[in-house]
Amino acid sequence: MIPHLLHGFQIALMPQHMLYAFLGALAGTLVGILPGLGPAGAMALLIPVTWGRDPTAAMIMLAGIYYGAMYGGSTTAILLNVPGEAASVVTTLDGYEMARRGRAGPALCIAALGSFIAGTLSVVLLMAAGPPLASFALRFGPAENFALMAFGLSTVAGLTGKSLLKGIAATVIGLMLATVGMDLPSGAPRFTLGIPKLMDGIDIVVAAIGLFAVSEVMLAYEEVVTGALERARVSRIWISMQEFMRSLGSILRATFLGFFVGAVPGAGHVTAPFIAYTVEKRIARDPDSFGRGDIRGVAAPESANNAAASGALLPLLTLGLPASTVTAVTYGALLMLGIRPSPLLFARHADMVWGLIASMYIGNVILLILNLPLVGIWVRILSVPPRWLLPIVLAVSYVGVYSVDNSPFDLVVASLLGMLGYLMRKSDFPLAPVILGLVLGGLMEQSLRQTLMITGGSLKVFTGSPIALTLFGMAAALLVGPTAFRQIRARIGRCRAGTVRGAV
Repeated sequence: MIPHLLHGFQIALMPQHMLYAFLGALAGTLVGILPGLGPAGAMALLIPVTWGRDPTAAMIMLAGIYYGAMYGGSTTAILLNVPGEAASVVTTLDGYEMARRGRAGPALCIAALGSFIAGTLSVVLLMAAGPPLASFALRFGPAENFALMAFGLSTVAGLTGKSLLKGIAATVIGLMLATVGMDLPSGAPRFTLGIPKLMDGIDIVVAAIGLFAVSEVMLAYEEVVTGALERARVSRIWISMQEFMRSLGSILRATFLGFFVGAVPGAGHVTAPFIAYTVEKRIARDPDSFGRGDIRGVAAPESANNAAASGALLPLLTLGLPASTVTAVTYGALLMLGIRPSPLLFARHADMVWGLIASMYIGNVILLILNLPLVGIWVRILSVPPRWLLPIVLAVSYVGVYSVDNSPFDLVVASLLGMLGYLMRKSDFPLAPVILGLVLGGLMEQSLRQTLMITGGSLKVFTGSPIALTLFGMAAALLVGPTAFRQIRARIGRCRAGTVRGAV
């Protein structure tokens, strides 16, 4: 493996390939900052640019766009509470709170450092554990995928804040939104109100921008009118060593978790940040600090986000199977370049594959060098007076919504969801579970239907699959475990107190 990697570095370090890696990372970062387009849309848009070029250079550029966009989405999520894509929704929970408390600089720094560490380590995992992990990921059929989605849905307990019931209610709203659209097996419309555009369902990006960005502008405008709005202070730009060391464990755990979840076909990079955030909150000694500007709440989802990007490439490079929308676009780009993805990809196109893998190391360094100096510039956005900033945020949000499908109707949907988000936030209902329900609702329904069609309506396949049983058990433990642990600990404390009083 080492000789192949050294050969890959010889290819990736060629000046023209370094230039393509830089252009890809730059374009990806800019696209990621703009809400709406996302990495898949950006790659699809720029595929014609690679036409007629060397396949290695083209793939290096597309890979740069991919992980650049994955990082770029965190900038507006942290500064403006505007998630550039669905995977950045979790980052808003603590990232935006850090910005409101004058710590936007450290939040952006840990997002860049976490992305760099996770991106680099996940490339190592891609090389070392790639083939066996890809084979394991292929053992995930519809039943296992449904169990994985159920496990992902159980992370709602970590996103609920003070009230679990309100979190569950928000998740139900997301699941209900996921049912809007055309029923795929029968072709029947569901809850479309006779509006043709709703046959496609509600886009996740439109929902995320409406719920978070539009409602944020409404709340901020209300505070401006009442004179209650406090301008965000910027205390410092760079992260301290103490903050970095506090986040390092979260980054490493989220890297491994995100890489595995990203490698599972269908799970995608959207689920990984939710799971990583919930795991960190569950194992933290001070879980109440999450949601109030805890830097680990930024480090974990951003690291998982970027690790999942490498994990999603695993089935494509080792087995020739696209595991997500982004890798499906990559699959199409390879076909356009005259390369058919297959298990023989490493043997037949070794220069391209190893050059691409080596370029990921270089691309992560470029991304870090590119983004750390920009932290000071991005933070200055917070110094813009609200009377200018709020209209700009609203305009950028609606441009992002319109760019999803060039549809004015999406603007109406985003506005309605913005009002819903405003009412939910005024009533202390969390918003992130709505996005989680919307993301996983359609996938769960599809997996369950496939399972029932394969088994003729029998549910025994769930009890016969060790993977599914393990995931269901983990989901139950995540939901019930912390409450049971607290009750046991309280009971032990009462028993000890009673023993001490008896002895006295």
